[in-house]
Amino acid sequence: MQPLISDLPLFPLGTVLFPGGLLPLRVFEARYLDMTRACLRDKTPFGVALLKTGHEVATAPRGQHDAEPEAVGCLAEIIECDMEQLGVLLIRCRGTQRFRLVSSQYQKDGLLRGIAQPIGPDGAADDSTGESTDKNADPDHLIRLASCAEVLGRIIDSARERDVQNMPFLEPFLLEDASWVSNRLAEVLPISMRARQQLMELEDAPTRVELVHQYMRRHQLL
Repeated sequence: MQPLISDLPLFPLGTVLFPGGLLPLRVFEARYLDMTRACLRDKTPFGVALLKTGHEVATAPRGQHDAEPEAVGCLAEIIECDMEQLGVLLIRCRGTQRFRLVSSQYQKDGLLRGIAQPIGPDGAADDSTGESTDKNADPDHLIRLASCAEVLGRIIDSARERDVQNMPFLEPFLLEDASWVSNRLAEVLPISMRARQQLMELEDAPTRVELVHQYMRRHQLL
């Protein structure tokens, strides 16, 4: 088990960040400007978690800090930062690793901080047995993965034709990797945020591929 992350700054949002995912943010509120500067200075991530209850930053009443995040979120690494205007930062972040919140509390400046337990990558060995939970050898899984990868490849090609400078995904494009393919499709399919959160929380990539594949078959996207 990986050591706890103490004093993790948290950014509750109305979206779900997946490992390997791209998250552009426009940061303007003082507590998050300070958080961004500290993360850039110290080269540390912050935590993104879907809002369970409460308001996102842009819609929260002044002085009201009522956001309650989901227990599972994803660490965000800042990969680009630009100043749109004085007091407004445009940042691009990469999702790196999931975490589970152990506890959280607001600081005096309104920033939510927590203690988090990192979650290993999809298909990591089961701690109790030492055996891998990966099912990639299943022929049916390989067929589903190939179908999902084909759809995702078309999405990538279409996005590249529209605007190669603003791709929705970060390279490299790992079209043979079950985690990468299922995560990227879960990001773009027209599903509810709650369903997206549930897919992100899954620690078994073949199961996520299967669920995404079922959705696309049901909605005639394959």
